[in-house]
Amino acid sequence: MTASQQCPHTATTVLDDEFLQDPHVQYERMREDEPTRRVTTVTGLPVWLITRYSEAKAALTDQRLSKDYRGMRTVLDRKAEEGADRANVEDSIQAHMLNMDPPDHTRLRKLVVKAFTARRVEALRPRVEQITGELLDRLAARDSAGEAEVDLLDEFAFPLPIQVICELLGIPEDRRQDFRAWSNTLVSGKDPRASEQAAREMSEYLLELIERKRASPGDDLLAGLIEASDENDRLSGDELVAMVFLLLVAGHETTVNLIGNGMLALLDNDEEHAKLRADPTRAAKVVEEALRFDGPVNLATLRFTSEPVRVGEVDIPEGEVVLVALSSANRDDEKFPDPHRFDQDRATGGHLAFGHGIHFCVGAPLARMEGEIALRQLAERFPDIALGVPRENLRYRFSTLMRGLERLPVRLS
Repeated sequence: MTASQQCPHTATTVLDDEFLQDPHVQYERMREDEPTRRVTTVTGLPVWLITRYSEAKAALTDQRLSKDYRGMRTVLDRKAEEGADRANVEDSIQAHMLNMDPPDHTRLRKLVVKAFTARRVEALRPRVEQITGELLDRLAARDSAGEAEVDLLDEFAFPLPIQVICELLGIPEDRRQDFRAWSNTLVSGKDPRASEQAAREMSEYLLELIERKRASPGDDLLAGLIEASDENDRLSGDELVAMVFLLLVAGHETTVNLIGNGMLALLDNDEEHAKLRADPTRAAKVVEEALRFDGPVNLATLRFTSEPVRVGEVDIPEGEVVLVALSSANRDDEKFPDPHRFDQDRATGGHLAFGHGIHFCVGAPLARMEGEIALRQLAERFPDIALGVPRENLRYRFSTLMRGLERLPVRLS
């Protein structure tokens, strides 16, 4: 089937708020009828969406699907001439390894991958355990004071990973809420002008922070990146700012949503929650199933075709934007039987929650550890935790990229 033959009778699907509140219904239909098809973002950008597991996994390693931000800019400029709206984000935010192909991607990834090896991450465990315990102590105090309901995202799921990544990078506490606001705006993509402003403010702050670090270096990851930039000339100024931006945003966004989505899955499934309460060491298994069942990333970041690419039975022309639906691939019954059932004892190997191939999430070991500690300690400290509002009142944030709740009100006891 060629692009021109792509089901002309099918109404255009828009990745709007209604779609994102429960994408799994439409993803299932797409996997059956049109596993690779044209859809439109809320800004009017036409994109090709890949929804089946086998084709999604192959696309994530297909070098013809480029992630180079300079080539992407050319493609998006052409789409803008055709009517799509988009943010004009500076290179100081875009020039990171997730937006590059080899050899630039290889060079940049080598600078940070050693900080996120399983051994280095495991060395952080005592500190993550301590931060988690302190946050839960605060929740317990509020519960003892008779506070009926708390937002688990605001009070726990956000402060845990942002504190960990900021300590790892050596970033002071005073701007962490700003980072959350900037990040929320950028991953939403709903308002291109707001995205431009958030990127500009974050870039300006990171430039100031880097200059302060140069004047007074410490023993942290950011100081190490600055040293690599200054002494080895391996990071340009834009690459340095963009690297810190990526580590900050990815370092907390994925874990916030992993904790929130994982906890909601447990609250929706009494039997699975009971298994964890009876044996909190099951938390690592719960994390893997949460990643598959409702992972923190909905759609992988943008790719574009550097030449015509055949995906399944569809020919995608050169110069087209492509999105890989990780959430859909992880619910493909060809890979995971009974995929809409949350089952911590299932075989989850091969899920795509952190991507696949050279762009596999470098922070995956840290996110897994933080999620495991968070869900285990929650089960130990608050075995009677329950939703504080009717299930239908919960809403997901507007973001084609991330899959996460706006709030998660709970009663602790």
